[in-house]
Amino acid sequence: MNPFINSYSKRSIWHNGYRLLFFLNVFLIIKPVSQAQEAESISVLIVDGFSNHDWQQTSAVTQWILEESGRFKVDISTVPQDSIARQSWLPAFDQYAVIIQNTNNIHDSSIKWPQKAEKALEKYVSDGGGLYILHSANNAFSHWEAYDEMIGLGWRSKSAGSSLEIGPEGNLIHYPPGEGQGTGHGDRFNAVIQLLNRHPINRDFPDAWQTVNTEVYYFPRGDAKNLEVLSYAYDSTSTQKNWPVEWVVDFGKGKVYNSSLGHLWEGETYPPAYRCAGYQTTVVRVTEWLATGKVSFPIPPDFPTANTPSLRPAEDFLQRKTKSR
Repeated sequence: MNPFINSYSKRSIWHNGYRLLFFLNVFLIIKPVSQAQEAESISVLIVDGFSNHDWQQTSAVTQWILEESGRFKVDISTVPQDSIARQSWLPAFDQYAVIIQNTNNIHDSSIKWPQKAEKALEKYVSDGGGLYILHSANNAFSHWEAYDEMIGLGWRSKSAGSSLEIGPEGNLIHYPPGEGQGTGHGDRFNAVIQLLNRHPINRDFPDAWQTVNTEVYYFPRGDAKNLEVLSYAYDSTSTQKNWPVEWVVDFGKGKVYNSSLGHLWEGETYPPAYRCAGYQTTVVRVTEWLATGKVSFPIPPDFPTANTPSLRPAEDFLQRKTKSR
């Protein structure tokens, strides 16, 4: 036998065996990592149960938007309607990276969270948790002092707190309590969202983008401390002035995002305001930032421009809703 061939064959067998072991080891390493990545979805809790808006559908669509991104696992905790059962309601807030607040008692101030739940949310955010105030949730709980501090601005009476307007040079115009008006809004319309401050949430957004059938709150009022306004819009339907649309608030070690975006009224089904690609992108990026302090979710190709809105097909959510039954 040719000694060269014999030596080469032995080296070849050893080499191929080594390669096989190497790839087996890589596979064994990669498989647990990929499983861990799947298990590392950001945990989110939506709190709902009462509102003058369609809170059931708002929660369902918000859950779908977040989970469709592939980055979140979303649970929903519904405050019991029965007043006795409500007193024992206390979600484990600290088990979640982000809490989305979707309750509103503006038309019945007697409906509240139990005090122990209020205190638990305060502690959760103060200790470093993320809180997302979803649309009309900033109308809620005028009795709750710490809530006013957490939301920064909300739907409040003329005497209840300071208000902020955006001046012609992008400056903040402050209205002290008693000056100006109480919070309100005109008709819904296609609003051009103007960026005021760059932030991880709106990084790479165009300077202005158009959303549809939305409400611009005039004279939003509140504690207005530790607050940064991210964007604003011109109220063309009533005051003809610029008002904040999105803002973030520092509360202890935690962070809060608040916005008038996200209107979903009784009788609507996955309406244009929620089909807006800009709004859906914002929901995902806000939640990621509240959880991690960073944003990696990319700007999609269908993100709207200042002149052109962008609506996603109504069938997207409706088909999934049908399949889940």
